[in-house]
Amino acid sequence: MSKKQSVKGQILSAVIGATFFAVPYLGFGISILPALGMGALAFGAGSLVFSENTSSNEVIEKEKSFYELINDAKKQNAEIYSMINRVEKGTLQDDITEVHGLAKKIIDAVSKNPNKLNQAQSFFGYYLPVTVKILKKYDLIENQSLDNEEMKRFMISTENMIVKIKESFKMQLANLYQADMLDTDAEMKVFDSLLKAEGFSDINDFNIK
Repeated sequence: MSKKQSVKGQILSAVIGATFFAVPYLGFGISILPALGMGALAFGAGSLVFSENTSSNEVIEKEKSFYELINDAKKQNAEIYSMINRVEKGTLQDDITEVHGLAKKIIDAVSKNPNKLNQAQSFFGYYLPVTVKILKKYDLIENQSLDNEEMKRFMISTENMIVKIKESFKMQLANLYQADMLDTDAEMKVFDSLLKAEGFSDINDFNIK
């Protein structure tokens, strides 16, 4: 909740509380203590309502921000895909194809499970946009058809960097599913112990053919 939203909610709640005190006390002649109680209850109810509304707005903004993050990542990955046929070297095309595929899997994984976003902050905030920049720069330099040692060094270093990016994306994808694998492994061990306790110590005990 922002400070501005908090103050606004408090003011509105105070107005509601004052109204519920003043009307019974001044308008209907109800004694001051019951009127104060009604006003206090109205103030508390107003605070709760405005707090809930603010929380709902914060959830909506968070969901919107997440959607925009995923949407931007998909656009960036589409740019990576567009580079496959723009570069001339076949091995680099293969590496870019793999980078694009890995990025898609990472984006899909986080899109389906937003809780994984914290594990992929560096991917969305740095790895993906920088990969796009590197490939665009490579394409730009390649199109100049410069035949000198400096250009050759640049092209080779960029091609090597794409390989490193590919490997880093593989690690990023594996990290996203590491917790899932550990949880599943633990469940299988418990299940295996239960099977042994039930007398099914061998797969053949199930009479599977």
